Amino acid sequence: MKINVVGTSASGKSTFGKALASAKGVPYIEMDALFWRPNWSEPPDDEFFNALQAAIAIPSWVLDGNYTRTIPIKWKEVDTVIWLDYSFTRTLFQSITRALHRSWSQVELWPNTGNHETFGKLFSKDSIVLWCLRGYPKNRRKYIEAMNHPDYAHIEFVRLASPRAAAVYLSEVASNNGSDL
Repeated sequence: MKINVVGTSASGKSTFGKALASAKGVPYIEMDALFWRPNWSEPPDDEFFNALQAAIAIPSWVLDGNYTRTIPIKWKEVDTVIWLDYSFTRTLFQSITRALHRSWSQVELWPNTGNHETFGKLFSKDSIVLWCLRGYPKNRRKYIEAMNHPDYAHIEFVRLASPRAAAVYLSEVASNNGSDL
């Protein structure tokens, strides 16, 4: 089983992905952890693509993350794409509260990167809140189109429109002992 959890920034992909991987008893892979380098530097695409290919070269996984340019890699053999399609107001609220919490706590976001949110970053062109504002409508269009695209007919798309729907989905997975729904 190979599952990609997608959604707008701050929609809860990582939290949901970790819980789903745990319930299914498969490895969890975070795309941001594969992507981000120290000092918020970005790897060249070939390096990122190689890291992604190596990470998903195992029989089963739950992968969280969008990175549209990686769709040909990650969706080649994916079974299921779970789209966390929460309301704009909820996603925006989550992006603001998450950014504030991370800025205050100074938690390192990905091991050995030294990357953490700052209040200055919160109000910059690289703000996760700004990223959410710009990305929300684009992501909705992208995933609606993908769900109906013939190139992705082999993929089961699961669209979860609220945290409650996500909790019900996870509960059903857990009650089925991690087996497919």
